[in-house]
Amino acid sequence: MAQILPRLISLGTAVPPHCISQADVLSILAQAKGQALPSRMAEILGNTGISQRHIAMQPECYFGPRSWAPRALVYETVAAQIFEAAAMQALARANLRAADIGQIVFVSTTGTMTPSLPSRMIAKMGFPPDTRCVPLFGYGCAGGVIGLGVAADLFRASPDKPVLLVSLELCSLAYDHARMDKKDMVALALFADGCAAAVIGAGSGPQLDAFASHVWPDTLDMMGWEIGDTGFDLVLARDIPVFVNSHFAPVCDDFIAKNGLTKSDMAEPACHPGGGRVVDALSDYLGHDLAATRAVLRGHGNMSSPTVLFVLEALLAAGPIEKPTLLTALGPGFVGAMGVLSP
Repeated sequence: MAQILPRLISLGTAVPPHCISQADVLSILAQAKGQALPSRMAEILGNTGISQRHIAMQPECYFGPRSWAPRALVYETVAAQIFEAAAMQALARANLRAADIGQIVFVSTTGTMTPSLPSRMIAKMGFPPDTRCVPLFGYGCAGGVIGLGVAADLFRASPDKPVLLVSLELCSLAYDHARMDKKDMVALALFADGCAAAVIGAGSGPQLDAFASHVWPDTLDMMGWEIGDTGFDLVLARDIPVFVNSHFAPVCDDFIAKNGLTKSDMAEPACHPGGGRVVDALSDYLGHDLAATRAVLRGHGNMSSPTVLFVLEALLAAGPIEKPTLLTALGPGFVGAMGVLSP
């Protein structure tokens, strides 16, 4: 019997209700801290390519003493809300109910819960009690592409029911406004909160063809979290835009070639944007302006793992893809994640 190939049936997205513009960040910070901010802060904010972002709490709620328990409670509450919103939108667009799903892949690195969030959502949303939940932690910004590949593999193995992927991050819970060193300023200028859901199954929609990842040795200091006394602390030490062309480009070239393609064969890529300079580096390498990637970065900021799925949603909203589409993301490890969708 022929294998049923996994297809991306639908996507759904959701963000928390609190929206903050880049123009407001300086005044909010200065008012909260009661002092002038480092002069470099305005430059960092202006170079991100971001206009606005959504965050889990009102801005003033981030300036109290940072501790694990209150932020874990915010993660539990807000994550459940946007998980449900994105998942219900994806299911509705696929003309499915929660009861039709067989497996849930859940990607998140900015909060932890035991039992996992999808396990807690089974009864609330009406998933079958025997739904298999597969939480993926630690992939950071690369998690959206990696999670989509895992969901495709799970559907190939058990094609009787569709698989639901949910990629969710509340990056704002990791901000540290007390120190305001360079890393904390970059985090404050770039990162945001959001959730994307995807239904993978049989039927219409782009085919999920191939996925791969590559970890470079001796690069742990490039990106990630350190576990501090009061929360996650950003690790961001190397020049990622330079790394795109020096290290990621040849690996991605090899992935594209192994799939019998060239960059000129493909439609506009869906890239995790990282930040403005990262998008510029990816644009130079891929030979494409990356308009959808830039638009998502401008309107939503860097939401970590779900961001690339927001970009893919924007591309598909313009119409069915007619050429193979490349997905890329870079995350802690340091890891490069790649995928190819075809019509």
